[in-house]
Amino acid sequence: MRIARAVHSEAEQEDGRRLFERIGEFLMDQRLPPSPTHYAFVHRLFTDPEGPLARAVEMITEGGVRLTPRDILTLNADFQPADTAQPAEAPVDVKERAEGLVARTQMQVEGFADMVTAMRAETADFGRDLAASAEAMSAAAGEPSQNDDVVRITAAMLERIRIAEEKLETTTREAKDLREKLEEARENARRDPLTQLPNRRAFEEAFAAQEGAGGRMCLAVCDIDHFKSVNDRFGHAVGDRVLKAIADALRHSCRGHLVTRYGGEEFAVLFTNISLDRARQTLDHARGTVQAKRYKLRDTDAPLGEITFSAGLTLVTPGEMHQTAFHRADRLLYAAKSAGRNMVQVGGADMREKSR
Repeated sequence: MRIARAVHSEAEQEDGRRLFERIGEFLMDQRLPPSPTHYAFVHRLFTDPEGPLARAVEMITEGGVRLTPRDILTLNADFQPADTAQPAEAPVDVKERAEGLVARTQMQVEGFADMVTAMRAETADFGRDLAASAEAMSAAAGEPSQNDDVVRITAAMLERIRIAEEKLETTTREAKDLREKLEEARENARRDPLTQLPNRRAFEEAFAAQEGAGGRMCLAVCDIDHFKSVNDRFGHAVGDRVLKAIADALRHSCRGHLVTRYGGEEFAVLFTNISLDRARQTLDHARGTVQAKRYKLRDTDAPLGEITFSAGLTLVTPGEMHQTAFHRADRLLYAAKSAGRNMVQVGGADMREKSR
């Protein structure tokens, strides 16, 4: 038994060494740094060679295309291991938990406001009925003492009803104000505070809604060229101004379509019901507008230098998930960066990129 266990252990060690060597060879072939994230990613490929992640990598690397670190980040997000996935009933992140709480609170406030409105109507009706009854009882009362008691009791009840109506009116106004603030909070959760563009969540929701409606879509991913250099040389305040300038140019040139700040210096544009060529012309007009503008430092009026952006644009196929279309546009963006920047690269679902 001990000999069998020893032989089994040696075989396992040999398999482990071979797997380690294969992972290293793969990382070298792909020119990827041997980071823990990359090692874990390739380990998943080799331990499940027939799985969905392996098939996705095979499609991307077809024709000799190399994986990029961004590809790995995207694929890790799209093909999360089952043992690390969140259970279906668990919230995904803090933003989603907050948004869910806001939505539930808004529903409760709306229900409360409706209830208060109904109570006000019933109270007003009761007050009118009570006043009419009091007049009838006063007219029918035979003795003055009885009449005085009826008037006194009725007056007290009517005063209480009047106070209740005032409180209900105040509560109704407060509920209306709270409902408006909650709606504003839900809107803010879908808007980037710096550029005031819709954010990634708004983009994903719009994509899903448009896909459900069956409309034609083109998706563009735009990235400011050498943005890190701008922040390093001039500071983040100047970088923020550049982000706002790019946002304004995209918003103006792509009017009628959804322009979002997807994250960092990256913008996503969802074109609807226009051709791929028309979307390219629109996006290229925005690119030219940004390039033609002369940017200056606010304090010294010194020239900031040329600011440009690169973009990848693709046609979304019917039924396609937004992650797939975005990933394709993102690879086109990287092709534009590799080709010299300040350009729009266009492709469809059947595009094949050459290795850089």
